[in-house]
Amino acid sequence: MTDENGNSGDNNSGDNNSGDWNSGDYNSGDLNSGDFNSGDLNSGDNNSGDWNSGDYNSGNSNSGYFNTITPKIKLFNKDTEFTESEFLEKYNLIYFDIKLIDWIEVDDMTTTEKEEHLEYKTAGGYLKTYSYKEAWKISFEEKCDKTAAEKTVNLPNFDYDIFEEITGITKAMLDKKRGLNPVKNHDINLNDLSKESLINIIKNI
Repeated sequence: MTDENGNSGDNNSGDNNSGDWNSGDYNSGDLNSGDFNSGDLNSGDNNSGDWNSGDYNSGNSNSGYFNTITPKIKLFNKDTEFTESEFLEKYNLIYFDIKLIDWIEVDDMTTTEKEEHLEYKTAGGYLKTYSYKEAWKISFEEKCDKTAAEKTVNLPNFDYDIFEEITGITKAMLDKKRGLNPVKNHDINLNDLSKESLINIIKNI
């Protein structure tokens, strides 16, 4: 069955798609915002691979043109030995999955929110939007435990300054999750510290 826009697939906002959930046109793959893709999740055009923002790629995760390979990714502005899928498989961190929009039930709304979002009276709540860094901090506080914090600082090429610039999450916030308490110089008696404690202090100077 073909709809009025020429789509034989399902849930397409684009035109002439045989795949599903496409906002682009003429896609036989799924979830494409680009056009003429047989692969999936492409924002570029004419790709048979997946996750491409460039065009004419049979490989995956390419931002250029006419590529058959899956490139290695950069982390913290430096090259790595990982493809995107390899990185996500090894370093998948749940708090990296941030939410910029969240549904707030009426029972969880503040008085101010009710005054600003009168639609809650008929909808039973409202959609709350967060800034990018605000969403990062909320996810960090709610989902990041000590293990995840340790995994974060051990990402390839990890750089505290770059991480804070992008996410708003500071070194102090990560240290707190990792259980590292700041130590004032006048409180330190080196003779009382273990070798492991000394190494941790040196690492975090």
